[in-house]
Amino acid sequence: MNIKYSVSVFSLALTALISGCATAPEQPSEPAPIVSDYPTRDRVEYVLNCVAQHGGLSYISQYACGCKIDKIAEKLTFAEYEAAKTFTYLSKGQAGDAGSAMRDPAQSKDLRKRLKEAEEYAEKNCFVK
Repeated sequence: MNIKYSVSVFSLALTALISGCATAPEQPSEPAPIVSDYPTRDRVEYVLNCVAQHGGLSYISQYACGCKIDKIAEKLTFAEYEAAKTFTYLSKGQAGDAGSAMRDPAQSKDLRKRLKEAEEYAEKNCFVK
């Protein structure tokens, strides 16, 4: 009788364990943060342009420029970064009324300001002075 009881308890526990695992997968309490939504191609392009602006390829400039795009990615999503770069490029290309469509809207001013702040933050944190 003692063996029957032990087998029954073991069977019941095993059934509960198996059915519990199959029906209730553990869900994370918070979604995992997005590490980076910047495409590799855009990161590489940024690093190459940055290296060229900082005297050419060296370990220091390569490391610092890689750090810089990482710091910018902490402050802006890729969509914000891309829009800010577009507004910056197009607002400088046209003077006067022709450039006002890209230069004057509140969204353009806000994104260009945030990009400038992110670049200053990145420059300050990544380059040894």
